[in-house]
Amino acid sequence: MSQIDLIIPGRKKDLGGFAVARILPVAKRRRVGPFVFFDEMGPADFAPGKGIDVRPHPHVCLATVTYLFEGEMDHADSLGVHQTIRPGEVNLMTAGRGITHSERTGPAARKAGQHLHGIQIWIALPGDAEEIEPAFHHHAAGELPEFERGGARLRLILGTAYEHRSPVKAYSPIVYIHAEAPAGAAIDLPRGHGELAAYVVSGAIEADGEPVSSGHMAVFATGEAPVLRVRADSRIMILGGANIGERYLDWNFVASSKARLEQARADWRASIAGGFRDTPFALPPGESEWIPLPGDADTGAPPEPTEDCPTS
Repeated sequence: MSQIDLIIPGRKKDLGGFAVARILPVAKRRRVGPFVFFDEMGPADFAPGKGIDVRPHPHVCLATVTYLFEGEMDHADSLGVHQTIRPGEVNLMTAGRGITHSERTGPAARKAGQHLHGIQIWIALPGDAEEIEPAFHHHAAGELPEFERGGARLRLILGTAYEHRSPVKAYSPIVYIHAEAPAGAAIDLPRGHGELAAYVVSGAIEADGEPVSSGHMAVFATGEAPVLRVRADSRIMILGGANIGERYLDWNFVASSKARLEQARADWRASIAGGFRDTPFALPPGESEWIPLPGDADTGAPPEPTEDCPTS
């Protein structure tokens, strides 16, 4: 019996010179462990004066993780945090009971132009943490464990693997690794994580005798941890963890009950109607725009070409 349960191709969308590939969720696989959303952002080149402008939008009951290979972005949220993220660093935003944030190209990067490439994920919070207080944590690249394994260079972004532990906050058993692997490397996947997957950002690998090409995610059968055999110089993201149970997604909201999703929608509408003053959601300081619920009138600002970029 094959160790591979499913191979998922990325569904690419061109947002006016900016490509995004959605991997999770798909109809046949809604999540891998606590990972309920996985996007490859770019690679994209922005000319001087151009950039990303994702207006403020809300999240509940999840944590988002942004990780870049190239370029930079500015995060701003309703906690008052403003943080630029650069390659190898980690932005962890815990929505909990509710948070609003924006993602934009900062002034310096916009003026100079840049090449942008990275991964953005959503992690469903376990039931006892869904409504915790929102929080934000930034970790410099040098804080993350880096080590060799099977001829590849690995950086542990989240969780535990191979007797290493990431300093980034984890709310349930999880693993998330960035691997740079030359042709001929052989990476034995970490055991004890329940559900595992590997996404090939670039290059080509083989798992359980089956080829996995660039832009594809191999999801492995529960409990399986095959060896990834690298057939060409590759960049690979390894992810997984314990199954935390059913989760429902609606727009930017994730929750263990559909009633919570409806409440989040109502709270966002009420916050817009109330001008974000003493309302369930607030805008990040200095922001005056927002993204409406899908199908609602867009009174937040004229939409930008990259507005529906599914960033976290």
